[in-house]
Amino acid sequence: MSSDIQHSEAFDFRDWRTTDYREAWDRQKEIFDAAVSAKLAAGKAQNTLIFCEHPPVITIGKSGDKANLLFTGERLAQRGVAFYEIDRGGDVTFHGPGQIVGYPIFDLEQFHLGLKQYIMLLEESIIRLLALYGLKGERLESATGVWLDTDNPQRTRKICAIGVRSSRYVTMHGFALNVNTDLSYFSLIHPCGFIDKGVTSLQNELGLPLDMEMVKTQLLAIMQELFVIPL
Repeated sequence: MSSDIQHSEAFDFRDWRTTDYREAWDRQKEIFDAAVSAKLAAGKAQNTLIFCEHPPVITIGKSGDKANLLFTGERLAQRGVAFYEIDRGGDVTFHGPGQIVGYPIFDLEQFHLGLKQYIMLLEESIIRLLALYGLKGERLESATGVWLDTDNPQRTRKICAIGVRSSRYVTMHGFALNVNTDLSYFSLIHPCGFIDKGVTSLQNELGLPLDMEMVKTQLLAIMQELFVIPL
């Protein structure tokens, strides 16, 4: 998959591959600010979808509880994990290699979507992707993201986290899907603030590593089907 911009009817796609979190955040904010400015000036923003992977990093949202960060400072440094407090919704989460992080910078008004509908479409994208691999992804009441075995509280586990920010109905931040992710990093936190639920990955569920490029291609195709601009 080329790192060049790819065009679809509704949005441009960019694959940043492995990018430092700070750099990706700065680049994402530049695109977001340009989209908001264009919307204010001309009434229309450019929609952009970004996929990338990050070196190990923990982030916490603006309403997050730092008590859910179980280790700080030296312990994180020993594991080679960076830490950032950021301006998305949601609590604490981990990003790392083998995880597809998606940053949709979308003008929701163009898509005729409210924020709740938008988050549900992000979840639906992941649910449809998981179905390709024989997994039943589900929503969990009062919790964003995509989960497995929601009818069995002792086995309920998250495979995709979602945390977004919007301004003037333009979005940033997004989702993190565990594909071949090293799940041991999640022992450093209470993921998304939950202490009674686990985390998982496609590799963990299927018992073998997946081709990241193939999964990205599949997910992109699904999002191109779901995120369309009405005529």
